[in-house]
Amino acid sequence: MRALCWHGTGDVRVDTVPDPSILDPTDVIVRITSTAICGSDLHLFDGFVPTMEPGDILGHEAMGEVVEVGKAVTRLRKGDRVVVPFVIACGVCYFCQRGEYSGCDVSNPEAAMARELMGEAPAGLFGYSHMTGGFPGGQAEYLRVPFADVGPIRIESELTDEQVLFLSDIFPTGYFAADICGIEPGDTVAVWGCGPVGQMAIRSAWMLGAGRVVGIDCVPERLAMAAAGKAEVIDFEDERVYDRLMEMTGGRGPDRCIDAVGCEAHGLGSPDTVLDQVKTPVRLATDRAHVLREAILCCRKFGTVSIPGVYVGAVDKLPIGPAMNKGLTFRMGQTPVQRYMQPLLEKIEAGIIDPSFVITHRLPLEQAPAAYRTFRDKQDGCIKVVLHP
Repeated sequence: MRALCWHGTGDVRVDTVPDPSILDPTDVIVRITSTAICGSDLHLFDGFVPTMEPGDILGHEAMGEVVEVGKAVTRLRKGDRVVVPFVIACGVCYFCQRGEYSGCDVSNPEAAMARELMGEAPAGLFGYSHMTGGFPGGQAEYLRVPFADVGPIRIESELTDEQVLFLSDIFPTGYFAADICGIEPGDTVAVWGCGPVGQMAIRSAWMLGAGRVVGIDCVPERLAMAAAGKAEVIDFEDERVYDRLMEMTGGRGPDRCIDAVGCEAHGLGSPDTVLDQVKTPVRLATDRAHVLREAILCCRKFGTVSIPGVYVGAVDKLPIGPAMNKGLTFRMGQTPVQRYMQPLLEKIEAGIIDPSFVITHRLPLEQAPAAYRTFRDKQDGCIKVVLHP
């Protein structure tokens, strides 16, 4: 089959690789009909995530048709149309039983490696380094899906791929980011980063009762899309974010702050950003955390900072003193996608939201390497790329 493979920093290629096969009775094989490039894929492309190996198949947003079924699978059958969550979960361990699927204790075969780096191992993830299991990803013609009775959601309506594909990651992730904020009716929610996850977080904040939503970015197309989602917008190249948020909230600050950027933040020449940009290329730091620092300083006292953006390691100069003295609550994590897929599918079916609004580019899989560069460099108005094998 053809699949997009990682060969080093900035080097991804569409290669011919062996087709996947059933390795465990709980597996299914899915023929991919649609897959997407996620903002967190760019952290792999840019070399920020350790434990990648040449030839690793990328991609964790995928859907398609079940073409082969393991003997122990009871919920799916050949011909089913499914969306595959990026988190792999066993469904029976302590964390899965609590609905905390992204903390699954069973699905990550490289748990020992992850514990050395992080103290504990997260669940296995598709296409996202050997620290999270080394599972081949979905930017390919076929995908092996372990624990298939726990993960994929069957699509039985006439909804298009584009309407449901993002149940695999960015829609649940944006919703999770807003959900864990603890939004109360009328709250002001500030979202840093108006990429795909930020766009979903903006719309999710409204669904959860926000009274005001602010989107922060510098890319005109992203700001326009946020504004179309009824967010007030701040272009951080034109005005100081802290000053503008204080002005908007009468000096109190936003009630809830969402960092939908993560480890590759930009800060328009601010001192902390300059230091991060010097340190990260020579491995003196792993993350550029300007947005997280800014969110901490902007959030109101006793407010909440939500972090769906991916971070990799240690963060320099984190303003923990201001966070403690302001009484902030932090909520973060990889999204327990399985918890959200069915209720969010019901919102799509009811016409409350159509997540396909975020798509700007539709391309064949063979053009994926160029699409990665276009997406990373924010060229051609690119916000979200969907690939068709």
